[in-house]
Amino acid sequence: MWEIIKAAGWPIWPLIFASVVAVAIIIERLIALRENHIVPKTLLPEVQRWLGQGRAGITPDALAKLEQHSLLGEIFASALNNLGASREVLKEAVEESGRAVAHKMEKYLNTLGTIATVSPLLGLLGTVIGMVELFGAFTATGHDVAQFARGISVALYNTAGGIVVAVPAMISYRYFRGKIDGFIVEMEQEAIKLVEIIQGERKE
Repeated sequence: MWEIIKAAGWPIWPLIFASVVAVAIIIERLIALRENHIVPKTLLPEVQRWLGQGRAGITPDALAKLEQHSLLGEIFASALNNLGASREVLKEAVEESGRAVAHKMEKYLNTLGTIATVSPLLGLLGTVIGMVELFGAFTATGHDVAQFARGISVALYNTAGGIVVAVPAMISYRYFRGKIDGFIVEMEQEAIKLVEIIQGERKE
């Protein structure tokens, strides 16, 4: 591996840095975007049980635990903090909390998307630098075989490096984006059910 890095020249280092950042983001998002941490299936029945106990079941401690429980819990907590308010107020509180939660789910995704877009360009930069070295090998008195070979190595390794970094980054970006969109739809549905339960328009 070290021999490949040496053959690719200094242009490969930005790609190596980008790949390390991309891997770190992918691992972090895989851990953070677990379903039981975002939209646990048992949360709405639990909150409904609290509501069945009246205001005695909605204590500040219970709301604090609910907010820390999951991202859906944050949305539910914002609704329960406005018990007794009109449907419009409840809806506004849920929407504000939902926007904050969506922002949390999208954390680092812009960076991952940027890496996916920029990596091929970094590879192209390495290709151009390799081509410059390659043509620099030709002189009026002949050509330097070693410099010619190094120019080819720099060009090819950086081209390949840019693709190798960009493809997994783009696939991961699209995967996380689709997963987040699905979570948002689920959370909207669960929040609507909760508001309807609070307003007495829904039993379960």
